[in-house]
Amino acid sequence: MPPHRKNPPPLPPPPTGRTTLSSCIVATIFLTFITIIILIIFFTLFKPQPPTISLTAVKLPSFSVTNATVTFTLSHYVAVYNPNHGVFTHYDTSVHLLFAGDQMGFLFVPAGKIEARRKVYLAATFSVKSFPVDLDRVNGFGVGLGLEVELRMEMAGRVRVMHFFMHDVEAKVECKMLERVLTINALMPNPHGIVSAC
Repeated sequence: MPPHRKNPPPLPPPPTGRTTLSSCIVATIFLTFITIIILIIFFTLFKPQPPTISLTAVKLPSFSVTNATVTFTLSHYVAVYNPNHGVFTHYDTSVHLLFAGDQMGFLFVPAGKIEARRKVYLAATFSVKSFPVDLDRVNGFGVGLGLEVELRMEMAGRVRVMHFFMHDVEAKVECKMLERVLTINALMPNPHGIVSAC
């Protein structure tokens, strides 16, 4: 007696157009939601930030007063911190020294890189030519002089994010410094001090 053969189960009906459209809509909504979550995490953790610039020290190596004109050399030491998770590449950095709104000195800083979460130190020295100032007598013994100069530093560059994307950032800092000089007489050196505020 031949063995009894069972008939195969019937095939499921092919999906209709409505079922396919519903699946595409669900997949699109899911992908959109995942994309939004990824963007939120990206801009929260890896949002590019401008570098932090701070004035760490100011020195006055030379200072002279002659016939109501002043000549001096002024050195600034600036710290630049990169708070980002990627390398900061600066390519347009300038330092300006101003007195009474007029530019006395200008320096251009060569392009460079600052690693992630790192700090670098920059030095800028200005040799200022003679310019006229107002001098006031102090107790009849000498001359008291106060000069307020302003330091402006502008730094622009790009931050590499997740090794693929580049984002432009820019930072500026302005510091005002009061150079106080007191001349006692012609036989004594000029003691001087600097008060700065950024």
